[in-house]
Amino acid sequence: MSTHTELDHVTQSRTVERLVAGQATSDGAGVKLNRVLTQNLQRRLDPFLMLDAFGSDQPDDYIAGFPDHPHRGFETITYMIAGRMLHRDSAGHEGLLQNGGVQWMTAGRGVIHSEIPQQESGVMEGFQLWLNQHSSEKMNPPWYRDFQAAELPRLRTEQGVDVTVIAGDSHGVAGAVTRDITQPLYLDLHLPAGARFEQALPPGHNAFVYVYRGAVDIAGQTVPTQRLAILANTPEADGVVIEAAADEARVLLIAGRPLNEPIVQYGPFVMNTQQEIYQALGDFRAGRLAA
Repeated sequence: MSTHTELDHVTQSRTVERLVAGQATSDGAGVKLNRVLTQNLQRRLDPFLMLDAFGSDQPDDYIAGFPDHPHRGFETITYMIAGRMLHRDSAGHEGLLQNGGVQWMTAGRGVIHSEIPQQESGVMEGFQLWLNQHSSEKMNPPWYRDFQAAELPRLRTEQGVDVTVIAGDSHGVAGAVTRDITQPLYLDLHLPAGARFEQALPPGHNAFVYVYRGAVDIAGQTVPTQRLAILANTPEADGVVIEAAADEARVLLIAGRPLNEPIVQYGPFVMNTQQEIYQALGDFRAGRLAA
């Protein structure tokens, strides 16, 4: 890991528009999780559709995993902090997601996949982010890629902040994945106590921060652990400045260019019209979804 100078210098930071606590729920075969980015935030945080945080050392909370289920019209990005999860899908892809690894799947016109824990004890912790696809891409062929922890681009700033660049670009380091239309930025930041991190952001991009360890300050607003901070789209702000409080902190910084298209969701299908949802359901029931 190399040390990088502050290439992403920010002259005026975005502020926190509001804090979101998320909702405790379960998905798959009873996996307990915290749905941080919920459906009512999809317009505000376009192109992002959902963010789930899961973490437990109780096997009953996660052991059944996510058996076969369909997707169409968006991308799923699963980031494992701890634990092991096996992915299999109808396009013939298979991969074992492990500590620090990322699984990026584009559903496109359709895929059926499963995500099953490969452990019977210990901690299972991570995040799943849903990224919408543009209407012109929703019927593209599915795509899949596993990135083990060692394959993910990383950097350390002069203030000692360790940055994993999952998508986008930070301080001159290109992320593992880029997307031309949605231009997602997905960073995992490990900030030592009192450290400061700056990241340039295009004014028109929607952005948020999720704190999963410790607490941070953004433009005078404290963001405590397990809170999502929606960053205001202030035209004169050229990025965000994040400062760790008295203890070290770990946060996700996520941003992207909004699609500004209709969002019609029915469970695991996200399209632009109700008719397209009916078509997805029909294709799934007829066995055509993953054909």
